[in-house]
Amino acid sequence: MKKNKQAAAFSATLSSMIAPEAVSVQPKSVGKVISFGDGVVRVKGLDDIQASELVDLGNNQYGLALNLEKDQTGIVALGNAEHLKAGSIVRRTERILSVGVSDDIIGRVVDPLGRVVDGGPAINADKDMLLEAKAPGIMPRESVKQPLQTGIKAIDAMIPIGRGQRELIIGDRSTGKTAIALGTILNQNDQDVICVYVSIGQKRSSLAQTIEILNKQGAMDYTVIVAANASVSAAEQFLAPYAGQAIAEYFLSKGRDVLIVFDDLTKHAQAYREISLLLRRPSGREAYPGDVFYLHSRLLERAVKLNKDNGGGSITALPIIETQANDVSAYIPTNVISITDGQIYLEADLFNAGMKPAINVGLSVSRVGSSAQIKAMKQVAGTMKLDLAQFRELQAFAQFSSDLDDKTKAQLERGERVNAILKQGWDEPLKVEEQVTVIFAAVKGYLDGVAVENIGTWEIEYLEYMHTSHNELLTKIAKEKMMTEEMEKELAEAVENFNALHPEIATPQEA
Repeated sequence: MKKNKQAAAFSATLSSMIAPEAVSVQPKSVGKVISFGDGVVRVKGLDDIQASELVDLGNNQYGLALNLEKDQTGIVALGNAEHLKAGSIVRRTERILSVGVSDDIIGRVVDPLGRVVDGGPAINADKDMLLEAKAPGIMPRESVKQPLQTGIKAIDAMIPIGRGQRELIIGDRSTGKTAIALGTILNQNDQDVICVYVSIGQKRSSLAQTIEILNKQGAMDYTVIVAANASVSAAEQFLAPYAGQAIAEYFLSKGRDVLIVFDDLTKHAQAYREISLLLRRPSGREAYPGDVFYLHSRLLERAVKLNKDNGGGSITALPIIETQANDVSAYIPTNVISITDGQIYLEADLFNAGMKPAINVGLSVSRVGSSAQIKAMKQVAGTMKLDLAQFRELQAFAQFSSDLDDKTKAQLERGERVNAILKQGWDEPLKVEEQVTVIFAAVKGYLDGVAVENIGTWEIEYLEYMHTSHNELLTKIAKEKMMTEEMEKELAEAVENFNALHPEIATPQEA
């Protein structure tokens, strides 16, 4: 009797310790590792897994399901996952790959999974954004017509970029591609644009320099950096641009304008090629898989300018492509050129000749054109691209002829000065009204009396003079975004007065 009472008391105590829900049974989909090597896990048993689903590899490591085959699943590890071996058990998470985003992500450096890598506190996510999302259709979009000012004269005057555009920056190694993108980010400090910089396969030291520049100039106050350095796995480098795009889409959903830089998509394609070859997918041209075009088209098609009914926000994409020996006809460059709305082509020869930014005006194009320019810029820079193209032709012709007529000489002199005024430090962006006043002086011939080597000094002192003596005119151009006859007359007088006041730099010229 005593024993029965003791047994009943023990049973009651045990029942009170174990809650009913603690002993409930739930089915879990698990798989067994067949092999693991080179970052690829082959698993048997995950028959109901979805494409691009996160897989729990244990030890707080995750993988991404990419190959769904009849008898096995090919998973790429997002990390080292060194604990895995044949026979290990992995589990489905039933979560499609996403990144947690909130407004707190601004000013932070994150990895492609949204984890902070800048040593600061974790981000409290408001919303999970899918890395792979469908691009907006035709009806929610509107035409690209609002300018995105880069602060770089050569681009804003001749190859304008609009909010919602995809403009490719293409050129050889060390021609200033990243510099143009960073200069554009620096110029957004008062433009109400959120910037996302995606670093793919870059050296840690290069990224550290970039972060230091952005911090120093105060640009991190409106910038997010997604970092997948050269030291991380190919899978993380492959995911980085999609993570950046997902973060951009979070701000787009709030009706904001976003600028996203992909630096660079050549390394992204190479990372995807590595993954595809390890997963034993069939290879095509240059050993890239057959869907390498789709890799970038599904990413860049998500750049958009939405109409007012859909929030009115925009995502402007600046993808960067690195060429080998100026070969723009290679596989990846031609793919991305055909996806984007124009390209800024940087040439090593121009860079070495001291032309910075080293933009080849003849090969660079914006398919949005002057619809992404303010009227004042159209008025002063309308014929600039054609004039420069003619100057380059004349320059080539003049090399073979010593006897030139006065008109040709004058055209060459003018072209040299217009070319010289386009030289600019990448970290010295100019406001659009400053660009208008400088380009006006060059195109109208007010620089014809300035020695080419003095053009840089002339510009600095001229802008200083405009800010001190004609600031109302600059404000008027910025506000009205166009030049009236009266404003044009006032600007012409301002240039003439400046040239007269500075004979050591300029000999006063007639317009």
